[in-house]
Amino acid sequence: MAAAVASQPASSIPTYHQIPETQYELDWAQLATLDLSQFDQPGGKEKLAKQLSEAIEKIGFFYITDFGLTQEQVDRQFAIGKEVFQLSTEEKLKYRADLENGGYNGYKPLGLREVRPGVHDNTEIYNIPKFIPELERPHPDVINTNRAEIEHFARHINDHVVGRLLVLFAIILELPEDYFLQRHRYNQRSDCHLRYMKYHHRTAEQNKILENVWVKGHTDFGSLTLLFRQPVAALQVRTPEGSWKWVKPYPGSITVNVADSLEFLTNGFLKSSIHRVVAPPPDQADVDRLGVLYFVRPEDTLELRPVVSDVLQRRGYDKSTDGAAVGITAGEWVKARVAKGVAKEKPRSEVAEQNIIGGKSAKYYD
Repeated sequence: MAAAVASQPASSIPTYHQIPETQYELDWAQLATLDLSQFDQPGGKEKLAKQLSEAIEKIGFFYITDFGLTQEQVDRQFAIGKEVFQLSTEEKLKYRADLENGGYNGYKPLGLREVRPGVHDNTEIYNIPKFIPELERPHPDVINTNRAEIEHFARHINDHVVGRLLVLFAIILELPEDYFLQRHRYNQRSDCHLRYMKYHHRTAEQNKILENVWVKGHTDFGSLTLLFRQPVAALQVRTPEGSWKWVKPYPGSITVNVADSLEFLTNGFLKSSIHRVVAPPPDQADVDRLGVLYFVRPEDTLELRPVVSDVLQRRGYDKSTDGAAVGITAGEWVKARVAKGVAKEKPRSEVAEQNIIGGKSAKYYD
């Protein structure tokens, strides 16, 4: 059932229309789909937890549907994001994120990272933090004008989507249902954020130089990443066997993947999903790929120490190993990964592993 639509301010933002899906038959990953409307039904949480447990043991990516937002509400966020990126470079740079010092909120300009020698990334990003006093910051007028609507959208994701998923993970680990909720409280400082993201299309010549890989295989920094349906096919997930499968833009869905913090907190039982972005198929090669995402992070002060769980003990994940990050907090991990992401080091194509903090590394995959 859809949530009530927040009252929309008068706005001249054009309606956003998603482009058609590719007509190419790609090697799609077979991912589970969780119907979140079952969550409040008798036995629904347990059924969904079982389904989720089976899904994440295989690939760590899954879809959710019936998450309480209409397609119109989702497309409205795409429309706002599109307007943000149409602002002049001079205007956008007024809101530049302090990336070099691990700050992720605000604007990330195009081309900061060298992905191959002489070739830079093709992404622009605008991150909006949680709507709490500690994280208030300036935004361009298009965001300020539509703030109530953006906040309604972001809080719905946190309260009615993320909150339910965190309960399911607690059930899987046989922990109190609110275990992860108490470590992801909205009113506490963390780097959860709503993201507008734009991949600028590349020429055939550029794609040849890049061997069609726009963003090398990697894991995400926090607990979960939510990607609202994006019909430009470009996302691929790495299977346990090491092959790459395309992630299909399933209608009316959010694509979700597990990220680093949940892997650390479960000592490697929950696997941070490896994924990459590649050049779209030929019938979508000439369009920019606009995305709306929500990134879930634990509270900054949470030490990424493995939880005490009978499930982890039974499965042999109860000893601190390389799957843990004892002594590192969630905030430290995110800030260090952000800073390393824009550090002027080797081109990403030449990096297989990058030391982040406290002896923990991030790996990258071809």
